Formats: sequence, structure tokens, C-alpha cells
Amino acid sequence: MTARTRWSNRTRWSSRTRWSSLSRPLALAGLAVVPVLVLGVFFVLPVSGMLQLGFWADGSFDPGAVLEVLGRPRVHRVVWFTVWSASVATAVAVLLGLPAAHALHRLRFPGRDVVRAALLVPFVLPTVVVGVAFRQLLGEAGPLGFLRLDGTAVAILAGLVFFNVAVVIRVVGAAWESLDPRPGEAAAALGASPAQVFRTVTLPALRPAIVSAASVVFLFCATAFGVVLTLGGLRYSSVETEIYLLTTNLLDLQAAAALSILQLVAVVVLLLVAGRLRAVPDPEVSRVLARPRWPARGDVWALTSTLLLLVLVAAPIATLVVGSLHVDGDWSLGNYRALTTNGTHQALLVPVTDALVTSLRTAVDATWMSLSMGLLVAFTVTRRSRSRAERRVRRGLDGLFMLPLGVSAVTLGFGFLITLDEPPLDLRSSPLLVPIAQALVALPLVVRTIVPVLAGINDRQRQAAASLGAGPLRAVLTVDLPVVWKPLLAAGGFAFAVSLGEFGATSFLAREEHPTLPVVIYRLIGHPGPMNYGMALAASVVLAATTTVVMLVVERLRVPSVGAF
Repeated sequence: MTARTRWSNRTRWSSRTRWSSLSRPLALAGLAVVPVLVLGVFFVLPVSGMLQLGFWADGSFDPGAVLEVLGRPRVHRVVWFTVWSASVATAVAVLLGLPAAHALHRLRFPGRDVVRAALLVPFVLPTVVVGVAFRQLLGEAGPLGFLRLDGTAVAILAGLVFFNVAVVIRVVGAAWESLDPRPGEAAAALGASPAQVFRTVTLPALRPAIVSAASVVFLFCATAFGVVLTLGGLRYSSVETEIYLLTTNLLDLQAAAALSILQLVAVVVLLLVAGRLRAVPDPEVSRVLARPRWPARGDVWALTSTLLLLVLVAAPIATLVVGSLHVDGDWSLGNYRALTTNGTHQALLVPVTDALVTSLRTAVDATWMSLSMGLLVAFTVTRRSRSRAERRVRRGLDGLFMLPLGVSAVTLGFGFLITLDEPPLDLRSSPLLVPIAQALVALPLVVRTIVPVLAGINDRQRQAAASLGAGPLRAVLTVDLPVVWKPLLAAGGFAFAVSLGEFGATSFLAREEHPTLPVVIYRLIGHPGPMNYGMALAASVVLAATTTVVMLVVERLRVPSVGAF
């Protein structure tokens, strides 16, 4: 090889290296630019608007206004009730969920998969549907009306536990399923009783998963909007419902902004703590998955608790369905036929069937928006980093797109309300505003469903495809797509179900002539008349059935659930 040839090869290699070093940052920027812009306009701007409204109400920095709001006695009661109810509901959900997690993930018995799917249904139900179901169960005419719990704090706690116990079952059950059974078997061989094995071996191993599940459940309970709004009425109010009432009823936007800031700070801190406490599996430790076994005498407590929990979960849903089929004490489909009307005394501007069509159309838009952004984000943060700086950028982007998880839907909707109402971003009349808000609510869920799958693909497969002449797009189609298509469908199902049941942000943004189904249900139960209430029951059954079917399809795809957060 001549000196000129060596020099030419060295020059080409140097040019290729320089181009590669330039193209990777450009590709990273190209993938991230659209999601970053969307997040900036529809998340950072609304949050900044709330901060401005809270601290710069009259054009000058005045933190005293926020402190004045936070010093009100009613705000103290609202914050205390939020913390107290979330704490108690979390404790009860963990106590009820642990035996069911053991029975459904470590034992084998006929109908186990059916029971597991049934206990996961409550989590996918829209919060307003859960509220209506418990009102039907605990109301004066309900099966448990004699307990006089309707409109009490106990009813709210029951709704919160009903809604979140599935998170404990899924998160702790998955950890329990992956525990190495050999330490427990060794302890039993040395004479330890089943209770001692659980206390000294199993429980310490499960503690990270239990703490992680409890953190997530507390977050969901503290930001449960529809459950508290429908069951608490005017007597009980959480931070979320207080923001809603201050905005819609009292028009005190500054006080609502102050509470939104408080909630934003508290939820972000809670997410950081939950992230610290979340169980992270050690890749160096080999795990031996235990096969489910047939129940023994010591498992009677777990099976009995699971059966009791199944009855408690089925009771509100069954009462809701039965109530929707009763008109004036007789069995009838009249409530369902009435869904094509506007209710009595013109309770609605449009029929419920129109609201269902609006919800489905909105869910489709929110799904493709969240999937598009989620895919871009997932590809951005999972590509192999060639330098420490690139790795830090990808981690920063990953954390950035999780920020919507730290802001409740009510806070996000309120931020939209006060910031996107002036040119050049006057979107209040745009039909895309509601799906955009719902897409942001679903975005962290989509990202967290797809990222682990893409991150698990060996980068050498992409390199092999590239060495065989495949371009970047061809490599994605041949390497990534066969692995990610099923989780992608599941992520779409998650986003669709979240959009169908989303009530917090939509309650601020939905237009009177184009309401979604959750908004219509809440309006119906707020108007007097048996026909309006019967229509609310029927609409709740329709909404619950739709979301349940979607999530059961997702469950068949066998991907991580929302509880994995």
C-alpha cells in the first residue's frame, strides 16, 4: 500500500468520524425538537402562567398573596383532608392488596386469570364512574343505604381504595412472582413457620415494591378528582376539587393558582421520593421464577381475603348495572333509550350519545398525539450514547418528558384555561385543545410502556443491520418494530382508556356544545330528577364497559401496567 493510499484512507476515516460526531447530535436534536416544542407550549407555558398568576397578580412580584391564600383556615382543612384521606386509603389498599397479590401471583387455582382481570378492572374505570357507582351503592335507595355513609368521608375512602387496590396487586404481585423461592425454602427447612418465613424472608424482599406501590397509590389518592367531587359534595374537598370550585364557582383565579402551585411542588417532591424508593432489580443477580403452586392450608387467609376483595369490588359495579336497568321499580332499558335525549328540564345541551361520539373522537386524537410524541421521546432516550455528555442529555430529556406526571390533570387544565386564551395562542375555541391536554396526561404512560422495550434491544442488532447496508429507517423496521409493535398497541390502549375517562382537565376545557361523556355524567347527577339520574347510571355503564374492554385487550398483550410507575 502506497503512502498516498494510506493518506487517502486516513482522510476518509477522519471525515467519516467527524461526520458521525456531528450527525449524532443533529439526529438527537431532530428527534427531540418536536416533543420539546410541544411540551414547552402546552406544559411549561401553562405552568408558568400559574406561577405568574400566583406571584405576579398585579404586575409586580408579591409572594404575600400566595401566603395569604395558604394561610386561610379553609385551605388548611382542605390540605389536611387531602393528606389524611390519601394516607388512610393508601394504608387500607396495601393491607387489602397484599393477600390478593400473593394469591393471584404465587398460587394456582381454577379461574385465577379471571379473578386477576376482574380485580384490575377498577383501576381503568373513570373516576366519575367510580363516584356514581358508590353513590348508587351507599345512597338511601342503595343496598347499603342503611349504613348512612353517602356523602361521608368513609364513602370517599371506600372509593379511593376501590380505585387503587389494583395498583398494589399488580406492582407487589409482579415482585412476588419474581422472588427467588430458595431462601424461604431454606428457612422452612430450618424449622421456621410460614408466618416466620413471611416476616423474616419474604417481607424484607418485598419491602421496596410495597413502598413503591404505596407511593404511587398515595399520589393517585391525593390527586383523585372525580371520586372526591362526586362523593364529597360541598362538605368534603381535596386540593383538586378546591381548585375546581375556586375557578368555576367563585372565580378566585389567584387562590386557585396558589393551590395549584402548592400541589405542583408537593406532587413533584412525592414523585422524586417514589423514584428513590422504587425497586430497581439488580441485573447481576440471577432470579429463579417460582412456579405457581396449589394452595396449602396456610394459604386459606390469602384466598379468603381475595374472595372478600372480589365481592367488595363487584358490589359497586353490580349495583351500578342493576340501577341502570331499573325505571320506576321495574326492569327496563328506558335509561339507555333516554341517552338519545337531553334529559329532563334540558339538563344537557346535547344528547349523551353525541357526548359519547365526542369522547371517542377525542380519544382517537389524543391517542395518536400521545403515541407520536411518545415514540419520538422513546427513540430519543433509548439510543446508545457515545459520550458522557450525550448520556446526560438523554437522561435530562427522559426526566423532562416525565414532568406531566408530576402535575395533576386539574392543574394542567387550569393552566390551559389562563394561558391559551390570547393571540398568538388563542386555542380556547380550538377542538384540538381537549385532546392535546389528554395526550399530555397520557404521555408519561406511553413513554414508560415503550422505553423499557426499546432499551432492552441489543444495539448490536442495529449495528449488524447497518453493516449489511440497511439505512436508519430500514434498521428500525427490521430490528425495533417486530419487538415494539405489541407494547405500542398496549400503549395506544392505555392512552385511549385514559382519554375516555379523563375528567380533571376536560372539566375546565370542554365546550358546552361538545362535552365528553364524563363531563355529561357529572352534569346529569347535578340536575334533579329520576330520569337524569337514571341516564347518568346508564351512561356510566356504557363508559365503564368501553374502558374495560380496551384495558382487557391491553392485559392480553402482557405488558407492564400503570402500576409500574
